[in-house]
Amino acid sequence: MKYKIELNKFETIRELPNAWSPNNYMELLGVMEFGDASKIPVSELKEMCMLSLTDFEPPEAAEIVLGYLFKDILNSSQIANLSHEMLHEKMWEEYADLSLHEIFFNAGQLLFQAFNGKFPQPEALRFKVVIEAAKKEDMSVFNSDFEASLIRLLVAGMPRNTLLNRLFSDQLEGRAFPDAKDIIWQYNRESLSDKSMSIEVITSVYWFHDLKFIVPFETELPTAF
Repeated sequence: MKYKIELNKFETIRELPNAWSPNNYMELLGVMEFGDASKIPVSELKEMCMLSLTDFEPPEAAEIVLGYLFKDILNSSQIANLSHEMLHEKMWEEYADLSLHEIFFNAGQLLFQAFNGKFPQPEALRFKVVIEAAKKEDMSVFNSDFEASLIRLLVAGMPRNTLLNRLFSDQLEGRAFPDAKDIIWQYNRESLSDKSMSIEVITSVYWFHDLKFIVPFETELPTAF
């Protein structure tokens, strides 16, 4: 299966779309025992939430945010330890469980903004690629395991020593790629024709910073995928 890939957009973003809703801010204010947040204008909820966080020391504020986001995922001891690590470490890149990276990013973004840089600054990538298949039948590879197929195609145009190649060589070359869905945080695809599509992707700088140097290229996927 043969494809042409062209990168159309590549930019750094510091906040993920729709990461925090007005309801999230209200709930977080409730955790901080703010009082009746229902009277706060929606446009002011984020600012009020950040101001309330600064009433606490940075590790305490981090524990509040992480406790809110991970209350059903991590235990209190884990959250307490991570609240201190968040001051120095980019947990959205370094935490062992990849499925939690996007949530850590959202926590880091709010804390960084609230404390004016006392936490590491989160950076993500938003890029757009156009993929054109040699035959319309070759687009069927995206009908299942979309993220895995997308990563395999993109890595083909990146340097051989890129991080994805170093850490996931077995998954890239095998049939199963269970980590793919956690490497690609968000995506939107638009069909351009029966054998081409445009895909906008949001993911971590950690995985795809080498992508900015690629030029249009051609590659193949084994039919086994």
